[in-house]
Amino acid sequence: MMVGDRQTSEHMTKLVRKWAGIAAAAGLVLVGAPHTTATAVAANTEAAVPPAVSPYGAYLAGRHAQEESAFGAAASWYEGALRADPQSPELISRTFLMEANDGHFDRAVTLAKKALKLDNSDAVADLVLLIDRARAGDSADALARAEALPDDGLHRYVSPVARAWTRMAIGNLHGAEAALKDLEKFDGFAPLEYFQLGLMYDFAGNSVKAEEFYKKTLTATGQLNWRLADAMANFYLRHGRRDEGFAIYSRFVKENPGSELAEAVQSYKPAGPPAPLIRSAADGLAEALFDLASVVNRPETIDLALLYTRCALQLEPNLTVAQLLLADILTDQGKPEQSLAVLAQIPSNSRYSWSARLRAAANLEALDRIDEATAELQAMAAKEPHWASAEIQLGDLLREQKRYSEAAEVYSEAIRRLKAEVMPARWSLYYSRGITYERSNQWKLAEADLEHALELKPDQPLVLNYLGYSWIDRGEKLHRGLKMIEKAVELRPDDGYIVDSLGWAHYRLGDYASAVEYLEKALELVPQDPTINDHLGDAYWKSGRITEARYQWRRALQFKPDKEDVKPIEAKLDRGLPVTTKAGGG
Repeated sequence: MMVGDRQTSEHMTKLVRKWAGIAAAAGLVLVGAPHTTATAVAANTEAAVPPAVSPYGAYLAGRHAQEESAFGAAASWYEGALRADPQSPELISRTFLMEANDGHFDRAVTLAKKALKLDNSDAVADLVLLIDRARAGDSADALARAEALPDDGLHRYVSPVARAWTRMAIGNLHGAEAALKDLEKFDGFAPLEYFQLGLMYDFAGNSVKAEEFYKKTLTATGQLNWRLADAMANFYLRHGRRDEGFAIYSRFVKENPGSELAEAVQSYKPAGPPAPLIRSAADGLAEALFDLASVVNRPETIDLALLYTRCALQLEPNLTVAQLLLADILTDQGKPEQSLAVLAQIPSNSRYSWSARLRAAANLEALDRIDEATAELQAMAAKEPHWASAEIQLGDLLREQKRYSEAAEVYSEAIRRLKAEVMPARWSLYYSRGITYERSNQWKLAEADLEHALELKPDQPLVLNYLGYSWIDRGEKLHRGLKMIEKAVELRPDDGYIVDSLGWAHYRLGDYASAVEYLEKALELVPQDPTINDHLGDAYWKSGRITEARYQWRRALQFKPDKEDVKPIEAKLDRGLPVTTKAGGG
């Protein structure tokens, strides 16, 4: 299958997951309403717990909401259960964690104190209270709580940086450096250790050591990421070394072509020395928690990233990079409305306003507010005629809406805006425009763009797959197309959509046995995709497996294919496939 609109662009808006309430299988029946499940009362996920729900039902509802990352709803359900059992250690622990994750920190602090009275080993409660004490300026208590954090388990990464910055709060620079050495136990954490040391020595006024550790961070990372670039440039600009500061920003732009931060920083020309990034030990701890949140911001640990980000913003509410990260996490968790609310807090004169507006447009798209998202991106593109990021995102949005001709025009403008030297890093633009040309039946233009994308990024599996599939589907260059898809599968063996392409290529070439083999594997990788089920049904039919073919076609309809694909699948269920000849070579 041509993965096309499913995974072509790094800017593609993530789909929104919606919490639908409690699963009917849980059987949570309301007292006095024997025919109504708790699903009904959970329709408004942020509503208070209805009084008719039993404490056990509220607890189970909270568990389900927590699993769905609906933390506000989970907190409400747990609070309801907690009223019935106010001394339950598990309820207290779960409730304060949900309140912290949802940004209700004052309530989380109250519950954390109760949690520690019942279980003094609750590391999350200790972290919440540490943040509260650091925020209040109680350096001694914050330090004591940091020293008590465990060195293993959930906070094995937090403990070193928390001890370091709480020691900095009492002027113990040597002790802070010693604390950070514990990060050396973990592979890949050298850049974080060096960066924190650079910030600490910078904060302490030791410019020689600060510069040394900033440079060590750069050596360890190998590439200039944004936070390091901003810290180093800020350092140089504050010390009157403007050429070196702007050289750092220029290097970031060169190494990150086309990114919205690279665009925004090009217009950043402060007249005088900027304010330090770290103005207090609490700022330093906030920065460290943000850095850790960035490291653990992945699907399997996204809840931990959310907790650390919330903690960072409790210490420094105006830490804009943390606000952007929080917005990204909320979007990933299917909460575009909450993400929009966070982004709205970023001032229009901030260097991060452009990034915030792009994210806001993505959230509007996720909410199906397409006209608003389109208008915002068009306004941004018009305001900054030399920047390409808004045009790229607008092209992606239009492609998602199947407005292919408009998308192609927008991608063309983005290509025009980007300088020639950054184009090798922007192969995806030609790839994306090639898709829009192919979908709007302009094959020669599509073919030229896809081949150019491969010139810019040889052996890129998405391009290999799309171009190879297109040739085979059109009956052109069949064997060359097959080789390209085989290479794509070799590069991404666990990508079900690319494996599907290989199976469909064999089908088009008349090799139905191989087609079944690869399509069955693709179905194992992506079980509920209508196109893969449809393809496997066709391959089964051609292999004489009629009953299995009809079963797969029924499944394809069950998984909601595109409207234009419904009638052809229904026709196959009624009449089967017509007799055809095998495809030729090429």
